[in-house]
Amino acid sequence: MDPFESIRVAIEALSANKLRSSLTMLGIVIGVGAVIALMSIGSGAQAAITKNIRSLGSNLITITPGAQNQGGVSQGNGTQPTLTLDDANAIADPNNAPAVSAVSPELNIGFRAQIVYHGQNVQTRINGVTPAYEDVRNFPATLGAWFTQDDMNARAAVVMLGCNVAQSLFGSEDPTGQDVSIRAGRPFQVHVAGVLQCKGGGPLANVDDQVLVPLTTLQRQIFRQFNARGAAFVSSIVVEAANAKSTTAAKNQITELLLARHRVADPDFVIQTQDDQISTQTGVTQVLTILLGAIAGISLVVGGIGIMNIMIVSVTERTREIGIRKAVGARRLDILSQFLVESLVVSILGGLIGIGLGIGASQLINGQKLNGQTLETLVSGSSIVLAVGVSLTIGLLFGVYPAYRAASLHPIDALRYE
Repeated sequence: MDPFESIRVAIEALSANKLRSSLTMLGIVIGVGAVIALMSIGSGAQAAITKNIRSLGSNLITITPGAQNQGGVSQGNGTQPTLTLDDANAIADPNNAPAVSAVSPELNIGFRAQIVYHGQNVQTRINGVTPAYEDVRNFPATLGAWFTQDDMNARAAVVMLGCNVAQSLFGSEDPTGQDVSIRAGRPFQVHVAGVLQCKGGGPLANVDDQVLVPLTTLQRQIFRQFNARGAAFVSSIVVEAANAKSTTAAKNQITELLLARHRVADPDFVIQTQDDQISTQTGVTQVLTILLGAIAGISLVVGGIGIMNIMIVSVTERTREIGIRKAVGARRLDILSQFLVESLVVSILGGLIGIGLGIGASQLINGQKLNGQTLETLVSGSSIVLAVGVSLTIGLLFGVYPAYRAASLHPIDALRYE
């Protein structure tokens, strides 16, 4: 039978019972729509993570302390206080690491502090940084101005507010020049130097929900930890390579320098480039995306079972028709292909409707808030191809048995069927 004729006959057979055909498609429609919608959430999360990391600077290398062992048990990377402000200054020396263009040491106290202003208060992260943070992290001030190296040297009580913190404490008022109280252990007053540019929330920590003070001020007020030589410890050192091509060279130069400074054979620190961080973060979301797609794919299997059941009913109802076709010369292959085409038509139509449903659902989800984070969705061509490919495969697989059953009917028995 001509392929186009087979499709025409299949559409006529399905149109004969529109309600039953629609219900048969429903499983495929829901399955394809769910796969596309859920995978778009995963793809959007990957894109948002990459955007979030890239927005914090380019050609960055992050150095964090290594793991500390207690009783033979590793406490995880970042627990061993091995990085100091002197290390950051040494890396910034062009003679030691010529591939490095800027260095930003950072100190995170590891807990949220309370910021108070005239009865208003907010819990937020407090980080100690240097003026280099502005350029390295691509974080300019929208109000006021960044604190200076003189403020660093004087351990000045000044602060840069994240835009969310400024909004919570001051609303639409300009906070520049006001005094706020930081309560983290012993309270201390700080002068608001400026407000940081809004970066927007994402899958990573919300960078708008923080306040930045001079690193030396934070060390004096809260974090008083020094090594045997009197150098203050830092939580991380963020380095900007001269350009993208020199990232590897900068990483190697930093490794050699710190090994020599710390007098160790094996690194007591961890170095990650920006691409390493993106790969690590997106690797997790890729697994979650696959898991979400697999869960949604279960409904496709259920839809396939529905197709098989309805096709078996259709074969039973059309037994005499099959007998007549065989009596006038139709081959087993013709009968087999006819019912397979009907099964595929149901899958294709259901898949096309499901694509529209999935894209529409992803657009509705995009921009919605969940636990304070904005969901971003991204419908990729691969998810559409995957969903449709799976639906076609299911239509073919679950249509084989009914089609084989129809093709195996003996013409005389089929003609006698009541």
